[in-house]
Amino acid sequence: MELIIIGLLGGLITGISPCILPVLPVIFLTGGAQSARTGKASAPRQKVGAGISGQVGAGASIRAGSAGVIRSGADADAVPLAPQQEVSRWRPYLVIAGLVTSFTLVTLIGSVLLSVLNLPQDIIRWVAMVVLILIGIGLIVPKFEYILEKPFAFLPKRNVDSKKNGFGVGLALGAVFVPCAGPVLAAIIVAGSTGQIGAGTVLLTVSFAIGVAIPLLFFALAGRGLAERVKAFRRRERGLRIAAGLALILLAVGLAFNVPQKLQTLLPDYTAGVQEQLTDNESAREALALGGLVNDENKDLDQCSDGAPELESCGTAPSIKGIESWFNTPGDAAIDLEDLRGEVVLVDFWAYSCINCQRSIPHVVGWDDAYRDAGLNVIGIHSPEYAFEKNEGNVRAGAEDFGITYPVALDNNLSTWTNYRNRYWPAHYLIDAEGTVRHIAFGEGNYATTEKLIRELLEDANPGVELPAATETTDDTPDLGSTTQETFLGTSKDENYAGTDRYKPGEGEYAFAADQPDDTFALEGAWTLETQYATPTAADAAVRLNFHATEVRMVLAGSGQVTVTLDNGSSRVIEVDGTPRSYQMAAEVSEGQHVLDVVVGKGVEAYSFTFG
Repeated sequence: MELIIIGLLGGLITGISPCILPVLPVIFLTGGAQSARTGKASAPRQKVGAGISGQVGAGASIRAGSAGVIRSGADADAVPLAPQQEVSRWRPYLVIAGLVTSFTLVTLIGSVLLSVLNLPQDIIRWVAMVVLILIGIGLIVPKFEYILEKPFAFLPKRNVDSKKNGFGVGLALGAVFVPCAGPVLAAIIVAGSTGQIGAGTVLLTVSFAIGVAIPLLFFALAGRGLAERVKAFRRRERGLRIAAGLALILLAVGLAFNVPQKLQTLLPDYTAGVQEQLTDNESAREALALGGLVNDENKDLDQCSDGAPELESCGTAPSIKGIESWFNTPGDAAIDLEDLRGEVVLVDFWAYSCINCQRSIPHVVGWDDAYRDAGLNVIGIHSPEYAFEKNEGNVRAGAEDFGITYPVALDNNLSTWTNYRNRYWPAHYLIDAEGTVRHIAFGEGNYATTEKLIRELLEDANPGVELPAATETTDDTPDLGSTTQETFLGTSKDENYAGTDRYKPGEGEYAFAADQPDDTFALEGAWTLETQYATPTAADAAVRLNFHATEVRMVLAGSGQVTVTLDNGSSRVIEVDGTPRSYQMAAEVSEGQHVLDVVVGKGVEAYSFTFG
């Protein structure tokens, strides 16, 4: 019941938030106004006579079909008539029901299903946008609607978007419907993407979808009421149909160009505070962890606060499970935390191309070097963010580059990540000799505190142990907001692209904008864009990055050269060869905005920019 209430309230809040605005015209017109009674009679059946142009062969009878089409007994060519004026009072409910159904299914099982089928994660969204455009054209051009229906003539009710049925429209809307990602939706997405779908996940998702749908349904019903009460609407039923078609097409095109996201950045999120009040309490956090994520092993982890200055007690450490392979262990054998009782353990969640992890790893390596002989066991749980980070060879190479010699587990299915209910790269879980989690630190920083607590636990486990001096690894953690956000070149995460052409999968020609905004990137030349990286298809392809940071690194793979120029100064060439890894593009950069131009040679795959 708590999950249902949180889901409903979270959905209701989201349903009145700014991110809903782009879909409201479609709901108003297709779900509301199209179900209004216009006061016109249904189109009469047509009779054979002189009033019908053209000749009908002998023995052929003519009748009006259910889709408003004249047919001959010999199944001659059909001629679309004016659309039927019958209305369904259920249409607003059908549109919203379709939206709830498809949103729930796509959110819960879409990611897992597409991964199993090895399909791009955004294919459902693109298919749904195409469907919206086709339905929109059908609303504007009745003949086209009939063409769309013809392949489904064997079905008893084949008019998907007639005034009698809006469920199909709702299905397409739900597949492209992306509400604001608050804590409730984030919990649903994590559960769905990791395959941890239990009864709690389903309850939360359905209740959230219903919560969002309630304001939309009121808006649809308001649209119907307005269309019935205002004479101008009643007299222009055909105009409403065309307007609905245009709204569907504009929504699909806007989604393709990420217009809703850009509009949302211009509007203050007046619901953020209410969302935070709903979920910022211990009961809500525990409920949102969802049945599949909270279990007897990890239920006490909430007793630890992030980066606490003193040791805490947060229950027995969850097990390390679902690991695909290990390395840096004798014979690459697996490690069981039970076998390490009596010694102190530091579990470090990381990913080798993550810039935050790259700044954290020197501290972890330093602790391993300093305290291994005193009883510290460091275990690196490599939980991938990119698909290429699942490759064992890539992870081994990354670990070698960082000087990691402690055991590493490949958590490719995020099983251990989920068992620890982890949400961050990096994340440190410090476990005492009794197997109890005593300290948790999320993200970068707080290294001095973590090391102090490591020393305390080592002394508790082995009184009288001689510990070396504390490590003095420099803390390079940047202040929050002091750098440009991590910038991805793959089409699945192109959040700060600012070129003149649409950023889309496949081959294309791109050009720099005349006035590129701060903290954005743009492409020039011929490129092929994949979901996770971009690669040139011709010489002289370039990336321009406007940024603020003291250091810029770029994740690259393949074989070739990149030429780097900072602020139109001197250029330098970097050789790229092998699996994806991070290359330094610029260092010791002064404060303020700067421009980095990178000419990428053919054969090189460019994944992302990270900043320090």
